[in-house]
Amino acid sequence: MPHLIIDYSANLEDAVDMAGLCNALRVAATQLDIFPAAGVRVRAVPALHYSIADGNPAHGYIDISVRLRAGRDMAAKKLATQTLFGVAHDFIAPIMAKQPIALSFEMRDIDPDLSPKAGTIRDHLKDTE
Repeated sequence: MPHLIIDYSANLEDAVDMAGLCNALRVAATQLDIFPAAGVRVRAVPALHYSIADGNPAHGYIDISVRLRAGRDMAAKKLATQTLFGVAHDFIAPIMAKQPIALSFEMRDIDPDLSPKAGTIRDHLKDTE
């Protein structure tokens, strides 16, 4: 963990480099001490059907959710939230200056007793943690 999920309105598909945003968030997340690199997952999913504010089709949104296993202290989670939101905001700011976009971010804990995991990515990393 963590999983970073970018939910966005499909009208931003041509305006925002979502692959670039995913990569920028991945790089930032892997540089934070509270996230093991092998656990970082970033994905972007467009919402094909949406309605925003007054219904103007020019409005767009990007909502970033971070799901992580419980156990990190609040100060570390606040720093990670500020860092990752800052990366996303800086990445999107030039586009936000040209068109109406709502950017939101939420980090939440997952109960480890209710979230089993299995994987072999760590076995295949070049640099071990």
